[in-house]
Amino acid sequence: MLYSFFRLILTLLLKIFFRFEVEGREFIPKKGGFILASNHLSYLDPIAAGVACPRKLNFMAKDSLFSNSFLFWFFNTLGAFPVKRNSIDTSAMKEAIARLNNGKALLIFPEGSRQVGGFSATAHRGIGFIAVKSNLPVIPAFIKGTDSVLPKGSKFIRLGKIKVYFGREIYIERSESHNYQAIADKIMRSIGHLACS
Repeated sequence: MLYSFFRLILTLLLKIFFRFEVEGREFIPKKGGFILASNHLSYLDPIAAGVACPRKLNFMAKDSLFSNSFLFWFFNTLGAFPVKRNSIDTSAMKEAIARLNNGKALLIFPEGSRQVGGFSATAHRGIGFIAVKSNLPVIPAFIKGTDSVLPKGSKFIRLGKIKVYFGREIYIERSESHNYQAIADKIMRSIGHLACS
């Protein structure tokens, strides 16, 4: 209920103040687990993706956000779970795969951190590992405009336009299944293609 409430309010705010648009919603699976892989420009990206996607998204958030019991409850209710940054967090990986196997949708930013100056083709191999171990669809997404509305390092939101593009499922060949970095790079290329939309 909390997720649906915030999604409704944020949808109205994004449409009124940021001329929010979505393209490619038909590519989102109607049921079952899937990975939504997106570029990362701003703190607003999880909000933009959550509003754009017709299904509830689960996502990793830095562990410092879960600093007390209230914040843990709040973010957990919204579908978030903690991940340790700058390290290989195996417990977060296991949680991600468990949620996917339970039929949930998982938002992942393969670049890891917010990018300054636009799209980066560099991806962390973790998304390749999760894609292989879950054996579920990977849907690419490209978020445009959040870096203008709330740039990295800025404390103030500016008016602008935000648009989210969803693409077709990324097919992972069986021969690629042991090369997690190659899969991560393939996913980033698919996200990059959406940038040309």
